Amino acid sequence: MVADLVQHVAGEHAEVTALMSSGVDPHLYKPTTSDISEIMQADLVFYSGLGLEGPMQETFERARERGRRIYAVTAELPETSIRHSEQAQGHPDPHVWMDVALWSECVMPIVKALSEADPGHASVYQQNSNDYRASLQTLDSYIRRSIASIPESQRSLVTAHDAFEYFSRAYRIPVRSVQGITTESEPGVDDVNSLVAFLVEKKIPALFVETSVSDRNLMAVIEGAKEKGWTVAIGGRLFSDAMGPSGTYEGTYMGMLDYNATTITRALGGEAPPRGLNDKLSGEASSP
Repeated sequence: MVADLVQHVAGEHAEVTALMSSGVDPHLYKPTTSDISEIMQADLVFYSGLGLEGPMQETFERARERGRRIYAVTAELPETSIRHSEQAQGHPDPHVWMDVALWSECVMPIVKALSEADPGHASVYQQNSNDYRASLQTLDSYIRRSIASIPESQRSLVTAHDAFEYFSRAYRIPVRSVQGITTESEPGVDDVNSLVAFLVEKKIPALFVETSVSDRNLMAVIEGAKEKGWTVAIGGRLFSDAMGPSGTYEGTYMGMLDYNATTITRALGGEAPPRGLNDKLSGEASSP
């Protein structure tokens, strides 16, 4: 997501390399020798921050100590906009890209860093950021309309891990998950049973697996609900900590959020076009 953001601002004036490939869980990713080499040779390095990158964080800090230009794109967000998880002892929730308007604010540190490194193209970077933020505003409005169309009784988002709280806050859809904000810890039996009880009581029609997280725990939830007489469908496989395959629409930030919102809306009984906001989704999103 960070590489996508940087590419939109930089345009043709920088070669942007993403260290993590599609489908990788950033919470668990460990830097390779080639990653470290890339970081030390790059003119600028951008990362998300707020603890998202897990084992990579130490690598970034060491590189900064050795004089590399390293920037967290979330560094200038107001503290009041950052969620903190009670389950993770007040640890900041790093999944800010799930709120499109908030992620749009992460453009500014990129513009500043690129302009300082390459002042000759500063005006281009500013214009690129303005254009992209306008597109993100359109996406944000689409998500709000789509989620609001879900019948209130069914408007609950159930996922594998706690990556959607910013989405929940921004687009007013309650969210429940079987794991916390990081995938490093395993849920207990009580976590699974609590989620089963919620699904059965509220008669939630669908839950969602994630592309970068094992679906093993959610399968246990589905089976538990079935034993209590309630069938829960898999509404779709959402993008949480990673985007879609490189080279696809879903492999962009716009496509990722378009796909997620469209899939959630249609699976829970709301109204959204089968191929999303821009009619670019590679296949029809789930229907209720």
